[in-house]
Amino acid sequence: MNVDKVIARLNKMAKNAKPGYKEGMARFGIKSDVALGIPLPEIRKLAKEIGKDHEVALELWKANIHEAKLLVPLIDEKDKVTEKQMDEWVEDFYSWDICDQCCSNLFDKTPFYDKKIKEWVKSEKEFVRRAGFALMATSAVHDKKAPDSQFLGYLTLIKKYSNDERNFVKKAVNWAVRQIGKRSISLYGPALKLAKELKESKDKTARWIGSDAARELENPKIKQRLKKKSKH
Repeated sequence: MNVDKVIARLNKMAKNAKPGYKEGMARFGIKSDVALGIPLPEIRKLAKEIGKDHEVALELWKANIHEAKLLVPLIDEKDKVTEKQMDEWVEDFYSWDICDQCCSNLFDKTPFYDKKIKEWVKSEKEFVRRAGFALMATSAVHDKKAPDSQFLGYLTLIKKYSNDERNFVKKAVNWAVRQIGKRSISLYGPALKLAKELKESKDKTARWIGSDAARELENPKIKQRLKKKSKH
């Protein structure tokens, strides 16, 4: 399926979209001016129909359609993704859902994600920094082969940027510390320790991140699951 046919399908799907869905996207902090109002499950179905196609993904990314940018990471071929592509796309991020879909469905499956995390968290741009922390969170779940020491190192970055009060950054920082803490029993203690430290911070953003993360990590079921997992 070429790019023109994909866009035609998206437009056809938009005509059958649930009334009010597009308008409702704004309530979740998603810009709807370039959106068609197609739910993500429908986009996933279309991605399966299209299959993997790197060239179509590259061309489709250029389309000024929100759903096209959600579709792209589902059809791109991870082995063909380059650092240059990642750096160009992250600069185009304007919405948390596009950021998170690219990180969780594509970027964290490349060999470059660790390098990009360390670069992107330094950016002053809200969605570039969010991408760095979103990659921390998603790779903690998806990259089973990475050593725990890699994620232990990320805790230093979490602490450093825990005072960024911008909504989409602080939520990603919070997401990262929670997912790192839930990755393994060896990371659980350091992540919870950091969460408690942030909880006592004088900075209100750090306090929010720490309080919310600690609340989840202190759930006894999480520690029990990690202990059981470590025995296998």
